[in-house]
Amino acid sequence: MLIFTRKASDCSESEVTDKSVYLNRRQFMKTTGGIALSVGGIGHVSAALQDSSPLSPPSSLQSSFNNIAETSFGKEDKLSPYDVATSYNNFYEFGYGKSDPKDRASQFKTTPWTITVEGEVGKTGTFDIEDIIKESMLEERIYRLRCVEAWSMVIPWVGIPLATVLKKFEPTSKAKYVYFETLYDPKQMPGQRGGGLDWPYREGLRIDEAMNPLALLAVGMYGSILPNQNGAPVRLVLPWKYGFKSIKSIVKIRFVETMPETTWSMLAPNEYGFYANVNPNVDHPRWSQKQERRLPGGVLFPNVIETKMFNGYEEGVASMYAGMDLKRLY
Repeated sequence: MLIFTRKASDCSESEVTDKSVYLNRRQFMKTTGGIALSVGGIGHVSAALQDSSPLSPPSSLQSSFNNIAETSFGKEDKLSPYDVATSYNNFYEFGYGKSDPKDRASQFKTTPWTITVEGEVGKTGTFDIEDIIKESMLEERIYRLRCVEAWSMVIPWVGIPLATVLKKFEPTSKAKYVYFETLYDPKQMPGQRGGGLDWPYREGLRIDEAMNPLALLAVGMYGSILPNQNGAPVRLVLPWKYGFKSIKSIVKIRFVETMPETTWSMLAPNEYGFYANVNPNVDHPRWSQKQERRLPGGVLFPNVIETKMFNGYEEGVASMYAGMDLKRLY
């Protein structure tokens, strides 16, 4: 059940930074070697420099993050402030509270980091994430993020089209689905020490979904690397699906012939389907999906808006589901 209580991360609409200001700040980051200003509001510059700034990329990736290609995605949307996007998270590996990931992930080690590729592909093996990043031009995409819990944000992600990466492994004709797995490390991830979910976290996509031009393999946000609580060092971003499909801290990719089991579908199949497309016409069993609370927002002004089919990305993805019953195959 959703209870809209005010949290420290809730901000007023006036605190949302204009995109032109953010872009100027990103340029400032480049010219000062990564010293960044927060996008949480011009009046909070001092605090931002202390603990709310986008993180500087390591020296080995500095050149990649200094040459981020801008795109037309999301230019009409107002960004959610950086401090909201990095303090109001679902990352159950670090706890079930919205502030737990930020509070508990600061010492999470993301270097070195490798991804193992298996299954129905021509090239299998274990690959260093830095090599994957360096091989492709990073680009920024401003996407709307819609959580299944009926809250949403607007985030400028930095990454590589997922299709660009997956094609390098040469999928065979038997590769009908792509399976993803999160790191399993209870010593670093305290949420994995208890029950509730069957760890490690698992997700999957149909191959055409994975190859869709909107699917992004993200390695950064707000012009720099991903903070630990947002899925460092690499995660999926699938803007037409509910947020739980965008798996974080990926360590394994497997190309398979049959639909893989996924964490939330295994736990509660009547609530969380494999496809998890944003659909205002299919309610969650415990709440409506017709509207969403766009963060930032407060108790008096919760900033409630109407939810759009496929989160507003219908033009780019609807053809993949032609003829499907999207209420049954939710």
